[in-house]
Amino acid sequence: MSYFLYSFALAVVMLLGLPYWLYQIVRHGKYHAGFAERMGKVPARILAQGGTAAQRVIWIHAVSVGEVLAVSRLVEEMRRSLPRHRAVVSTTTDTGQALAAKRFGAQNVFYFPVDFALTIRPYLQALQPELVVLAETEFWPNLLRLVHASGARIAVVNARISDRSWPNYRRFRWALRGVLRHIDLFLAQTEEDRTRLESIGADAERVQVTGNLKFDLSPAEPPAIVESLRRALAAEGVGPVLVCGSTVEDEEPPLLRAFENVRVGHPRAVMILAPRHPERFDQVAALVEQLVIRCYRRSHWAGEPLAGSVLLLDSIGELAALYALADVAFVGGSLVPQGGHNIIEPAQHGVAIVVGNHTENFRDIVSLFQSRDAVRIVSVAELPLTLMQLLADDEERRALGRRAAETIRSQTGATSRTLEALKSLLTEEHVQLSDPVQTAQTD
Repeated sequence: MSYFLYSFALAVVMLLGLPYWLYQIVRHGKYHAGFAERMGKVPARILAQGGTAAQRVIWIHAVSVGEVLAVSRLVEEMRRSLPRHRAVVSTTTDTGQALAAKRFGAQNVFYFPVDFALTIRPYLQALQPELVVLAETEFWPNLLRLVHASGARIAVVNARISDRSWPNYRRFRWALRGVLRHIDLFLAQTEEDRTRLESIGADAERVQVTGNLKFDLSPAEPPAIVESLRRALAAEGVGPVLVCGSTVEDEEPPLLRAFENVRVGHPRAVMILAPRHPERFDQVAALVEQLVIRCYRRSHWAGEPLAGSVLLLDSIGELAALYALADVAFVGGSLVPQGGHNIIEPAQHGVAIVVGNHTENFRDIVSLFQSRDAVRIVSVAELPLTLMQLLADDEERRALGRRAAETIRSQTGATSRTLEALKSLLTEEHVQLSDPVQTAQTD
């Protein structure tokens, strides 16, 4: 492909989109953080910890919260089994950056540069990575070209081709073939993803199926708010608890109407509502108040009685742990055509899960759960009745949650398979030296 034409087209798109970006910066505060890093300025905190001849760098790119969570266990295992390597993580979104800094240390985290040669080269020169790992499907042409030219190896982990992106990839496979040849290893989630990768130009010998890293996630360490809420709910005799996570625009109205129906039979019920995007917190709070439902924002809640009310989770990084409080969990992005969000977090807590019928982004996970009767899939019209039925039948609700937890346990192991495959891309000398057992034997 012509990298000059690609870079020119990207510059034009960015220029035409400038009014939108400025609006997002001014109105919602998005994209302002890390602007210099995105434009190629390597942050001092990264340079202060820079790689040396004795400590090689592995650069992992995880776009947002979902990808950061997916690679968390992998990064932990890299640090344990490859102590002479330093793992640094880049993200694109602010929420992903905040979570990555919390999990991996701010000194190891930075914003992903825009895909121009002049913004990528400073990072390659500063970090001199031995291996670059991309989570899921981040096929940035200039990045791949420059990393390959630097001599570093490239791997895509947890690789997937979603139903939504599949038609576009096929349409442009003539250009993708040249881009994908720079990638040394594709570690796909499923056999279907393997087939799709090969059909758009990935060399079949470089594609392996290692499973989905998200099945190996350890449950999030509960923040203090979880225990505070647990005590408050028990003291008040509040329940049942409905946790609605990662909701998007146009989902809250039907969810709140369903909650009103639930309150008829369960007047002390509480909904914990977690919008997916922070810039919508105020909008959702106003919506709840318009429906004359008492609403507390998590950031201002000081122990007030929650029976019959909505607790709006206007925080980042707490939802996964709060699923543990749920009698029923609804996972958003699925009542409207947004492709859905990951159901693994509530499943880890053995919670009964309900989703809408738009789950294309997680088709394989949802299909697996559905095959084991471990999830309920509903339309907007079916939502209120399904929630009321589950809350009225303790035995079925608990069995649904148990089946979800069992499904998770049956799918673990992707992290170890992925790490072993990545080690094959590292120089034999560094892998051997990083193995404490081998090092001890040779001393």
